Amino acid sequence: MICIPILLALGAGSAQAVWPIPSSYESGDGVLWIDQSVKIAYNGASQVSSGYSSSSNNATWSSRIVSNAIERTYDTLFNKNFVPWKFHPRMSDFEPALTSNSTYVKSITLQQNASDPANIMKPTAGGVDESYTLTLTDSGEVTITGASSIGLAHGLTTFTQLFFECSSGGGVYTTLAPVSITDAPKFEWRGLNIDTSRTFKPMSDMYAMVDALAYNKMNRLHWHVTDAQAWPLEIPSMPELADKGAYASFQKYSPADVLALQEYGALLGIEVVMEIDQPGHTSSIAFAYPDLIAAFNVQPNWDSYASEPPSGTLKLNSTAVYDFLEKLFDDLLPRLKPLTNYFHLGGDEVNVNAYTLDDTVGTNDTAVLQPLMQKFMNRNIAQLQAAGYTPLVWEEMLLVWNLTLPADTIVQTWQSDQAVADTVAKGHKALAGNYNFWYLDCGQGQWLDFRPAVSASYWPYADYCSPRHNWRLMYSYDPLSGVPANSTHLVLGGEAHIWSEQTDPVNLDQMVWPRTCAAAEVLWSGAKDASGQNRSQITASPRLSEMRERLVARGIKAEPIQMPYCTQNGTQCAL
Repeated sequence: MICIPILLALGAGSAQAVWPIPSSYESGDGVLWIDQSVKIAYNGASQVSSGYSSSSNNATWSSRIVSNAIERTYDTLFNKNFVPWKFHPRMSDFEPALTSNSTYVKSITLQQNASDPANIMKPTAGGVDESYTLTLTDSGEVTITGASSIGLAHGLTTFTQLFFECSSGGGVYTTLAPVSITDAPKFEWRGLNIDTSRTFKPMSDMYAMVDALAYNKMNRLHWHVTDAQAWPLEIPSMPELADKGAYASFQKYSPADVLALQEYGALLGIEVVMEIDQPGHTSSIAFAYPDLIAAFNVQPNWDSYASEPPSGTLKLNSTAVYDFLEKLFDDLLPRLKPLTNYFHLGGDEVNVNAYTLDDTVGTNDTAVLQPLMQKFMNRNIAQLQAAGYTPLVWEEMLLVWNLTLPADTIVQTWQSDQAVADTVAKGHKALAGNYNFWYLDCGQGQWLDFRPAVSASYWPYADYCSPRHNWRLMYSYDPLSGVPANSTHLVLGGEAHIWSEQTDPVNLDQMVWPRTCAAAEVLWSGAKDASGQNRSQITASPRLSEMRERLVARGIKAEPIQMPYCTQNGTQCAL
């Protein structure tokens, strides 16, 4: 149980690797050890939340969230930690000595200073105070305060990032005492959009994504569950949707799967927000209900009718489609509602040419189509509102189709910074996520095959959003770029996106992490530093490299940021 004698590395400052960076952070160079016997005491608020409870557990959500956070803290410190050899000069004796006189963490007190809202398991954007403070004294007393159980969970997450595993396996220590942190998020909505239609993601991967999101203090998992290629979501009242629309019988999400993911997320402060994209991106419905879809799988010229094969869109002026959607939502929305306030109706990339093959429309004239699109979305939004949901739509519904949307509709932008500015100028709340910065799938090259007659014109076969968006590019993105100061409050936050034409369970981790950490810090800490400049890559890089190691220790196969030469030698890899 003896670590190597202490000799702090020349780059020891880089070990102060809290990610995302806190609002205020001071630390020293004192050594403290921690062992599993230390107790974490929770002094909860006088009143805790009421409302939805799992049928298998009647404990309040507040206490469940804190209990889960405490359990995760022990697990992270003692089972999912790492030896930070990559962050000290090669062959150096960087570890502190563990002796009979070593000082241990003596107590950890969690103090919740306000009552959780009744909907703590599904807070609205900005509806819960996620702030926290953390103090760690030289003598080993830890106090974490927060106005909510979620804030306390964030504080415990930060606490785990102060500690490292000893290479001998003999202990867990920090070299940063004393520590004083005050922290709160910049944006209310901090999410990842995951596509499970183009390729299926098993539940184990979905849980892992939620875990990694929580460890980066994000709070939304946007579940793009269906699309043109496959319908993996089971709808009990319409079993043929998944039975015929999934890729395979073993690639489906049951109602129990959906509830389990929602509950897992709620315990970690991650709200699962489901999207069923429409009226486009719905071709997979045709495998079960062919009469509802226009322009289904037109070949070989599918690209005249859709952005990807198979082509197809819900008919726009069909009572049968309306009946289908009503039945679908009557089944789905009540099951989701206990653990979310939001539902995403899609609305992106509608190809008007598909409506020339729609027997209820028969034209691509937008003067004819726009009122029908308004009617279509009015019907969907009315059903959502009646069920108590806040709707989300993609930017095209507002900015291309010029629909009149309820004031509380959240508009998800993706094509430009101008789209964010235009959305808030119309008085709507916006989510940012410019594809030139935060699309994680970009830069993989084309997934389409090209016939010999046209192949040369596509060489070297880059995809539409190449090059790959490395973490530095993602880190440079400011969700408020171009937004007037008097409208920034309408930008709720944003999401990174992993579309899955070329991402499946084999490479999902590497495609998402640690690049999404860059988005997480922008959304938690803001894109600018205290002087109003973009945050420094030189100081961010070692912190992100350390977060990568912590994700790997959690079982996430995250890509490396730099080679050990760079992390071991301070700024020698900087230009």
